Amino acid sequence: MDTLQQLHKEWLSLHPLKQEYLSRLNRKFMLEFNYNSNHIEGNTLTYGQTKLLLIFGETMGTATLREYEEMKAHNAGLELIKIEAADKERPLTENFIRELNKIILVEDYYKKNDSQSTPYIIHVGVYKTRPNSVVTITGESFEYASPEETPALMSDLVRWYNDEEKQGVLNPIQIAALFHYRYIRIHPFEDGNGRIARLLVNYILFRHNYPMVIVQSADKENYLRVLHQCDITVGDNPFDGATATVEQINPFINYFENLAKHSLRIAIKAAKGESIEEPDDVDKNLSLLKQRIGQNRSEQVNLTYSEEAVEQAIKNVVEPLLRAWEVKLKNFDSLFYKRTVNLQITYANSNMGKTENETGKYFDKIEILPAVVHSNNILTIKQIIASIHPQGLVAKVQPNIGFNGGQIMIQFFDNACNIHIHGGTNPLTSSISKLYHQNISEKETQDIVQVLAGFLFDNINQHI
Repeated sequence: MDTLQQLHKEWLSLHPLKQEYLSRLNRKFMLEFNYNSNHIEGNTLTYGQTKLLLIFGETMGTATLREYEEMKAHNAGLELIKIEAADKERPLTENFIRELNKIILVEDYYKKNDSQSTPYIIHVGVYKTRPNSVVTITGESFEYASPEETPALMSDLVRWYNDEEKQGVLNPIQIAALFHYRYIRIHPFEDGNGRIARLLVNYILFRHNYPMVIVQSADKENYLRVLHQCDITVGDNPFDGATATVEQINPFINYFENLAKHSLRIAIKAAKGESIEEPDDVDKNLSLLKQRIGQNRSEQVNLTYSEEAVEQAIKNVVEPLLRAWEVKLKNFDSLFYKRTVNLQITYANSNMGKTENETGKYFDKIEILPAVVHSNNILTIKQIIASIHPQGLVAKVQPNIGFNGGQIMIQFFDNACNIHIHGGTNPLTSSISKLYHQNISEKETQDIVQVLAGFLFDNINQHI
């Protein structure tokens, strides 16, 4: 069997790769890594949805907006570590690790543990301020480093890594696996630690000209079992975990060595122009194809763009979304002198188009017709833009200030309607797509409304 060193030597001998081979390899690893690393942490996007998002910029299915944002942010983190790793003269820093956490978590948010009734805020890019622990596969509570210990342990970890890399005593797989283990035993952030650990493993491997390794979500139980096996050897004292040795975590090093061998074999095939399809790739791509053309058994395209389809979308998507937004807006009304809402509705057929503007105090008081008659032609809705226009801030006795409250744009295409959320000209989230027979879920609705409410809140704050 080929050794790790033999495989790595062959991989290096094949450089530089043809651009088409390199692009194919990078795309495969990018999709596999983003999907699996997030799926391990509970993200529900399928491989197909991940590919739709990261390759085609499309969304489909019932995953939440936050899950789509997490996936895009994680990919941004992956691109960042590639850039950082390419500069071999630049050492690893704590600032970079904190920035990586900030990038993958996007923004501060509230989280609630099963054991707590009150949610607490997660501050991104900041070391933890409260103890964190996990329940192991044996059902026991396992404590990581305390908030007080964390800054010093992280400083030691980064210093150790930079010194170890210069000395060259350990090979890259040993350094990467040991860094991962020590980092996880510190668990420096309140969220995102597993994803950061796996990103930093690949940062280290990139610096040493290895292809990236991927912990498969299907292998999560084995991955955690090996970690737990090392915990037993090292002991449950956080300081001992943060200073563990190579000898103490041999099972974990062997685990990553096998991952590296697998990635090298794929990379070598790619460099030679051979197929890098794996046994389940055909199934995953078939599933993706079905999603893109709307042919999943559970999501048959039984309606295409028509007056009937639009009418159903208004009932199942547009009206529930506007009702929920209206409910949220009423919480803000006491802050303003007045508020109006506007629906800009564009109707069209193959020959002509017509735009109508409907303005009122509340969305639910404006009737949305799926089609109208204009110049003896039946025109069906092609687009709806819903916007709000608060005016005047009561607390500041400023009746003439106008506020941007954000907008929802819904576009109607051949097989689906797309929902976009904007703050002025800037998109606030990725778009989501709904087939004409699909309902918008309560979770999707609330996610959209929360984003819009947050945008309005920030806009108000700028004037206080």
